[in-house]
Amino acid sequence: MGQVPPVHSPQDVTPVPAQSAVAWLQRFSGVGLAGAVWGCLAWAAVSPGVSAWWALLPPALVPLVLGVQTALAHGVNRRAARLNGPFASPPITLAGSARAWWHEVPVSLRVFGWQQPWAWRAQPNARPPTTPPRRGVLLVHGYLCNRGLWVRWQAALHPRGHATVALNLEPVWGSIDDYAVAIDRAVCQLTEATGLPPLVVCHSMGGLAVRAWMRAVPGADTRVDHVVTIATPHQGTWLARWGHGINAGQMHLHSTWLTDLARAEPPSRSQRFTCWHSSGDNIVFPLGTAVLPGAQHHHVPDVGHVALVDHPAILAQVLHRLEPPA
Repeated sequence: MGQVPPVHSPQDVTPVPAQSAVAWLQRFSGVGLAGAVWGCLAWAAVSPGVSAWWALLPPALVPLVLGVQTALAHGVNRRAARLNGPFASPPITLAGSARAWWHEVPVSLRVFGWQQPWAWRAQPNARPPTTPPRRGVLLVHGYLCNRGLWVRWQAALHPRGHATVALNLEPVWGSIDDYAVAIDRAVCQLTEATGLPPLVVCHSMGGLAVRAWMRAVPGADTRVDHVVTIATPHQGTWLARWGHGINAGQMHLHSTWLTDLARAEPPSRSQRFTCWHSSGDNIVFPLGTAVLPGAQHHHVPDVGHVALVDHPAILAQVLHRLEPPA
């Protein structure tokens, strides 16, 4: 990796929002979960016939839900493999799905229990004062997430001199098309701060939001350096049938919205994308739906949906792409 310019005091590209609807929702859920645990313990303390083991039931809901999602993904992926789909070559094994679930549980607890509800403002949208300026990075989260998802990414990018903007996409359950204004504003801010078109990194629905922005804004292809999508349901996802909101409906497998989006894109656009996906993804499945036809794509075996965000291979590839030519 090339020499990193010294960084002193970063300046804001744009202020971090004061409020996040997702943060409030997840704080409420976390406090409610903790209250249920203490309630069970208090009940056991005053009722000799009640076991304190009941206090384990509320926190067990998280691994249980993730386990159900993983089991569904495993079954759907195995069925797709039997039908000889185009992405059926990576092996779909029970052991691999179990490993994905095992690692997804602590990552999800960290992201949904701490980073997004409480630490979502921990990292600024910063422009480190490096000379010459380095390329900026726009970070776009997915469904039911906020900018706290990218805390570790911003912590890695700022010391290397890269300006970053991590968005909050709201309204939470609105149309994916509604996020184009925020994305356009962030692209303008990063370009103005660095003099270079930014690299865009997206997780899950965030990749669709960027594609919707590119459809809505003339010349958008030349305004970004490249787009990296992580577990983005480019073809939709089987699990979206149980999602809530307009955006969940737009992510149904081969939905009308996705079909219209693909039809509006020039054939060359997919060449500006790199797609990362996994056989262990418990949200976006069957395997292959997270790949945009014609894009570069990389398969990471047996990694869950949220755990893919901080996968070291993805961050390493992005940092390599950001290095200036020798």
